[in-house]
Order: sequence, then structure tokens, then C-alpha cells
Amino acid sequence: MNDFDFYTGTWDVTNRRRTDFLQETCFYEEATEWEEFPAVSRASRHFEGGANFDEIEFPTKGFGGLTLRLYDPEREEWSLYWVNSRDGKLTTPVVGRFVDGRGEFYGDDTLVGKDIRVRYIWSGITADSARWEQAFSVDGEKTWITNWIMDSTRRP
Repeated sequence: MNDFDFYTGTWDVTNRRRTDFLQETCFYEEATEWEEFPAVSRASRHFEGGANFDEIEFPTKGFGGLTLRLYDPEREEWSLYWVNSRDGKLTTPVVGRFVDGRGEFYGDDTLVGKDIRVRYIWSGITADSARWEQAFSVDGEKTWITNWIMDSTRRP
């Protein structure tokens, strides 16, 4: 249940995000350009490792967000919830677990009127770095389109 303890602290985050992230064209790999921008994330551990909370600021984008991660010991899995400062709406959670140092989390959502499957992956975890990726599937997980990558580096 302590899987997210590694993220406790303050992190500089390099974001790479598809520019068509919130448009129908985001479902087509060839239609994409990427943008890069910074962020700062501050994460904390709660409930003896059974909960993790982080607030992230995107200073060049004019918004921020919060992620709440809750561990279910009976199911041995995490539920991850996201909310941003632009609309204040809590997303449907993605749910999953870590296996061999890699976390995979899945959920259902709707984007531009389409039902989508969402996947988060946490990987490359060390004491001072981690990678988070978000991808969407519109074909029942046959293919995934990665649309956001965050590389985190721990502040000294």
C-alpha cells in the first residue's frame, strides 16, 4: 500500500502534451504536434501510505490540478482521481496497481462525445525521478494513443 511513497516531496516536471489533446483529432496519431512546458508538483503521504495527494502548478498554462490516490487493501489496488482548477470537476478514477515497479491504471471516460478508455502508466521510478504517461483508446484497448508525458525530477 506504500506504492506512491516515492512521490512524496517537491518535483520539477517536464510536460510533453499533444496540442490536439482535447479535440477529436487527438485520436489519430498522424494529426499531432507536441508542446512542452514546465510544472511543479508537491506530493504528500497520508493514512500510513494508503493515500497520496499532490498539487501541480503549470505556471505557463495558467492552471493547476490535484491528484488524490487511494489504496483499497481488500482489492490491493489504487484509485486515482484528478481535478483541475479550470473546471473543478473530479474525474472518474483510473484503477490499478504496481507490478515490478511499474504502475498501470485504467478507467472509462468521455472525450469530445466519444467513450474512451484511459490508461495511466507510472514507470522509470528512482529516488529522484519518475515518468507518468496518459493514453486513450477508442477501440477497446486494441490501440493506445499517448497524449501526455510527465517526467518528474526531485528537487534537492
